[in-house]
Amino acid sequence: MVLKGLPSTMNDEYQLNLHKILQHAAKVHDEVEVVSYRTLQNGGVHTLNYLQIYERVCAMANALESLGVKAGDRIAILGWNDHRYFESYFSVSGIGAVLVQLNIRLHLNELTYIVDHCGARVLFFDDTLVEMAESLAERHKFDFYVLMSDKSSEEVKTKLKPLYFYEELISKNSKKRNWEEIDEKSSATACYTTGTMGNPKGVFYSHRALILHAMTSAAVFNITPSDVFLQVVPFYHVNGWTSHLACPMVGVKLILPGLYNPVHLANIILNENVTIASGEPAILSPILEVLKRIAPTAKLNNFRVIAGSTEPPLEMIRCYEDIGARVIHAYGATETSSLVTVNIPKPQIMAKNEEERLNHMKKQGLFVFGIEAKLVDPVTGDELPWDGKSVGELWLRGPWVIKEYFNDPRTEESVTEDKWWKSGDAGTIDELGYFHIVDRLKDIIKSGGEWIPSVELEKSLMNHPYVYEAVVIGVPHPRWGERPLALVVLKNPYKSKPKEQVETELREHMLKRFSRWQLPDRIIFVEEIPKTSVGKINKRLLREKYRDALLK
Repeated sequence: MVLKGLPSTMNDEYQLNLHKILQHAAKVHDEVEVVSYRTLQNGGVHTLNYLQIYERVCAMANALESLGVKAGDRIAILGWNDHRYFESYFSVSGIGAVLVQLNIRLHLNELTYIVDHCGARVLFFDDTLVEMAESLAERHKFDFYVLMSDKSSEEVKTKLKPLYFYEELISKNSKKRNWEEIDEKSSATACYTTGTMGNPKGVFYSHRALILHAMTSAAVFNITPSDVFLQVVPFYHVNGWTSHLACPMVGVKLILPGLYNPVHLANIILNENVTIASGEPAILSPILEVLKRIAPTAKLNNFRVIAGSTEPPLEMIRCYEDIGARVIHAYGATETSSLVTVNIPKPQIMAKNEEERLNHMKKQGLFVFGIEAKLVDPVTGDELPWDGKSVGELWLRGPWVIKEYFNDPRTEESVTEDKWWKSGDAGTIDELGYFHIVDRLKDIIKSGGEWIPSVELEKSLMNHPYVYEAVVIGVPHPRWGERPLALVVLKNPYKSKPKEQVETELREHMLKRFSRWQLPDRIIFVEEIPKTSVGKINKRLLREKYRDALLK
């Protein structure tokens, strides 16, 4: 029950709609550039401004309406981070439809499930993804298709029909529009979770949630009109963390890179004088290596790097600081739109010595305003204290946190009646309010009745100078039930060292923090570690592959 007081005199009926972001940018920041790099196959760079983008969005919205798209319809999209994908956030949602963002790294079976489950009527696709679009169309009936390309109809060969060309629709429709108000609680975009047991789960984001989230992002990351933002995070990965929505709000020059290639991205950072970018350590570390190689004397003193999805390695944080850049650790999930915490140092943290300060930066951070959080004992259900010691499951709720999955009975096991979402992340919250992930509940290793945190072992390995990447999983053991097994990818200069010597050094390194019984029974050196479609380590696959490793 919601307690009602005296009605306010504010216009609380004013609806927060995505198209209003771009409408504002076109009036207030009309000259600010949006630079869109195409894929390597196509080449070329498109330089537009917010006014031109807005006019194109108006034309596309008019075109979609003329083609029969109605409020509530779902439009699926397969594409890269470019201007056409960016525009689609506003044109599709602006007529009350929903932009369903398809992860191009998913298997065709999963993509088929998503478009079937959400009931997608239309497919937007990039001209480099024709084959993927055709394969999907063989399994799901779309009403029509829109090809996002600079090419003419004579240059692109596809059997998809009826087919419309994005640029032709733009050119044939009015660049002016009288927008209708949309209920801000209506869905604007959708993403589907990956890496979970069973089929992907649908998260449908409201206009209200996305705008509140983007406003918060702009504030906590101190994004200003002086910034140049590089959109590294793929749009299909939790709405690109809404950075591209925050930029037109504030009037920031936005760089859309197209490809996710480290060399390409490093060159853009240097050539465009980028001041802020966000991404996963899996792409931020290779970018750093390229920057050190092609510009060894460069000092990027104004560069801030927002690192999310997984904890940034301490060595990566140090190396970015060496070139003048600052790493900001953030944490979130598909179900939280994505922002939950940001590691912003309080005065007490800044007063620490450099080593302690750097180690603290690995924590997930402080909860941003709008997010309610609590730690819950997964066995008893009791709420745990914020003392930095008590380990529990993180529960969250707030205006951009889910209350349910889209048409999915699995909501019941993930969301409580009073709308707390169970994150599945086990961690601590210290007295200053900083959250720190210890492990995923499903990944904690139970050995002989004792808990061993796999993530903490991984962090220790990753902090060794020999190690490029590491993962620790629990596998069956005949005596202890389960024991840790480590898989390690070495950096190139150390791959030729004797493996017995390297393993000894790694074990000695881990013993500085862990008891001997907690160390992995085996360390296996591999060339690469398999990832999920969003770049996270695929522990489920590894547990299956190595399930007999300690039984022999």
